Amino acid sequence: MHVILLERVGRLGTIGDEVTVRNGFARNYLLPKGKALRANAANRTRFEAERSVIEERNEERRGAAGGIAGSIDGKNIVMIRQAGETGHLYGSVSSRDIAEALVADGFEVVRSQVDLNTPIKTVGLHPVVIHLHAEVTATVKINAARSEEEAERQARGEDVRVVSYDDDLDDIEPDAEDQDDDADDQDADDQDAGESDDPPGNESDGDPQDPAEADETELPA
Repeated sequence: MHVILLERVGRLGTIGDEVTVRNGFARNYLLPKGKALRANAANRTRFEAERSVIEERNEERRGAAGGIAGSIDGKNIVMIRQAGETGHLYGSVSSRDIAEALVADGFEVVRSQVDLNTPIKTVGLHPVVIHLHAEVTATVKINAARSEEEAERQARGEDVRVVSYDDDLDDIEPDAEDQDDDADDQDADDQDAGESDDPPGNESDGDPQDPAEADETELPA
């Protein structure tokens, strides 16, 4: 479908541009949202007659959007959800949740302005773009966490999804050292016992016999 844009629309063009778009995009979005008119002789005449009013209205909307953007850009929004040890959320964070959180803080934002292709399903910090106007955007930071305390840790830059085993190792290592010491003591005891005991069969009541004498035997006369 051929349409006349009444405001800037992404990469399509800006006010007054005539562009060709898919019929569904025009019928479901551009025309009902008041972002474009069908490109025909009557609408071209209408647009030229109202162009100054359209441009002035667009400038006012852009200014208002810029004011909101200045207030929410970089804003940290905490979303508390239950999650497993690996950080996977049991309840995801949707674009509706984000819009409602911003409205609760006093900002005029609707769900369609939240650029979130898929819901957030893991704990952590997630940047999300808010399209406040065709020419104005802001980025908020969604802090998805299991508790307020965890959210504060994440805000300080800590990755709570990393499992630390330091504490467990501290508990285990002393035990291992004790076991090594016990084994060394046992070896020493065994060695002392072996040196102090006479081997079986080598006991003697008298002086040890000279090996040379032991080899001498009496010959018959």
